[in-house]
Amino acid sequence: MATHYLKNPVRWHVVAWLCYAVYVLLDAWVSKEIGGKAIPKNVPLGEALWLDASFLVVRIAVFYYCYLLLFPYLLRVSRLPQLVLGLGSAVLVFAGVRAGIEEVIYPALLGFHNYDPDTTIYQYLFDSQYYTIPNVVLCAAIWGGEEALRRERENRQLTTEKRAAEVAFLKTQINPHFLYNTLNMLYGLAYGVDKTLAGGLLKLSELMRYMLRDTPDGLVDLSQEVDYLENFLDLYRLRYPGRLHAGLTVSGDPAGHRVAPLLLIPLVENAFKHGVLDDPATPVRMHLALAPGTVEFTVENQCHDYHSDSRSGIGLANLHRRLELLYPGRYAWQVGPVGGQFHAYLSLAVAAGTTAPAGPAARPTKLAAPVAVTVA
Repeated sequence: MATHYLKNPVRWHVVAWLCYAVYVLLDAWVSKEIGGKAIPKNVPLGEALWLDASFLVVRIAVFYYCYLLLFPYLLRVSRLPQLVLGLGSAVLVFAGVRAGIEEVIYPALLGFHNYDPDTTIYQYLFDSQYYTIPNVVLCAAIWGGEEALRRERENRQLTTEKRAAEVAFLKTQINPHFLYNTLNMLYGLAYGVDKTLAGGLLKLSELMRYMLRDTPDGLVDLSQEVDYLENFLDLYRLRYPGRLHAGLTVSGDPAGHRVAPLLLIPLVENAFKHGVLDDPATPVRMHLALAPGTVEFTVENQCHDYHSDSRSGIGLANLHRRLELLYPGRYAWQVGPVGGQFHAYLSLAVAAGTTAPAGPAARPTKLAAPVAVTVA
């Protein structure tokens, strides 16, 4: 029931107010009372019902003034003074809306008003305060109940996601040595037949070992990330020998920088999936710029003319989510097409160790020079 309510609260609000309106108007019709007070004999029943309707509209206005503005933004320990002022302003909202309907609109359209002409502003505000307080309390109770339901649902979702993540992690840890031993066996068989194939199996083993590796603090040396990218590119070079137009350059020394693992490879995989790899005029360019406390990674690739799906895909979406969780407020992220090129940029604020250089020094990797590729 709570889940259905949170999925479409507007519908439930509308139903609740309609039921309340029917109840109020029928009660006034049958009991000849408004707000628990008998309708004066000199007041026609029609006017009384119009006043009851205006009172209902005013209550709705104050309710959503508190529900949409006051409580969501001011119900915080650090904002209690503003909340008190906001609750005081609810009385003014009640009085203002009521005066606009009963003392301006009704006299102009229906020829009657509610209060006597000699009613003072103090009396009007005091009367409005009397009716505002129950409305605010009701709103606080409903908003607080909905907020508790939302948090309960979020906690259930987090628990479910955590359990699923734990199961997925455990599945990746089920005897990974079997995989490594199998690759080593294949490497041994291939070495005497084809050293290139054996080298590819060794690279694949290193890639998979790194992907399954766990560290106590969840961080790895940036140099290991660079090695992972080089192994990835080496595998492509084995598949397309002498035809890969892609280059990786590194400015600065990765030593002393620690980052979360596998943050850079999604940008490279996206470029290789959607980019033009066989044109020496438009190679895939990857540049890693390092400075104390800062890591910047840029990937540029030419977009295929025949690509019907220009979306970045799940890899970049997952990367963005990881950045939100691991580097909140400490990263800059920009991906998207720029002309005929797809540009991906990532900047991280990281803790640089004592071994980090005082300033960036050029460090081209062994793949710094573009090497050519043709994709079948």
